[in-house]
Amino acid sequence: MHFHNRLLRMTARSRMNLLSAPIIKGCLRGEVSLPSYLAFLSEAYHHVRHTVPLLEACRAALPERNAWMRDALSDYIVDEAGHDEWILDDIRACGADPEAVRHGQPGAATSAMVAHAYDTIERGNPLGFFGMVHVLEGTSVSLALMAAAQIQAPLGLPDSAFSYLRSHGTLDQKHTAEFAVLMDAIEDRGDQAAIVLAARHFYCLYGNVFRSLPMPRVEAPQPVRTVAESLA
Repeated sequence: MHFHNRLLRMTARSRMNLLSAPIIKGCLRGEVSLPSYLAFLSEAYHHVRHTVPLLEACRAALPERNAWMRDALSDYIVDEAGHDEWILDDIRACGADPEAVRHGQPGAATSAMVAHAYDTIERGNPLGFFGMVHVLEGTSVSLALMAAAQIQAPLGLPDSAFSYLRSHGTLDQKHTAEFAVLMDAIEDRGDQAAIVLAARHFYCLYGNVFRSLPMPRVEAPQPVRTVAESLA
């Protein structure tokens, strides 16, 4: 079995744990709110703004046996540049203040995920960073476009409020195909094990980000009144 397929199989349980986050399940049922969406965008900004620096750090830390991966990382850096600004544009289109998010602080769960990414590169096997790539892009492909549709209609938001979810979801379909080819070219068992372990960790950490978001308030159904009670 190719390594990318083994990566999918060996992290399937961790993936399902992320997808079981209440806010994700609620969103797919159409339970959405503007505060929840803005909170998601805010946390997304605070980890997406690290994507290019993390890719650059990973490229610089690659051992010589993995020097062949540097061109792929360089291409990925070009593709990912400016995505944090997309998120700020979406926040503006929602009627909120993007500068408050830019100069604000991430939540604890987002900080922990980003810190673990840097630590993986600096103190562990830098190829472990591909575990984060697998989690973020795989989740984006499976959820982003569907979530955008579920959020937009009930909230009456313009298309301009979904540039990150829609563009990123579409772009990550391309990235996921390229990622599979890249992973299948990795033959070192130690590198493969580092990526699997990191992916499991990042599924947990990214799941914690979703679990930290405020749940939409769902109005309780009103009891049905009889005719007599209505006339009383």
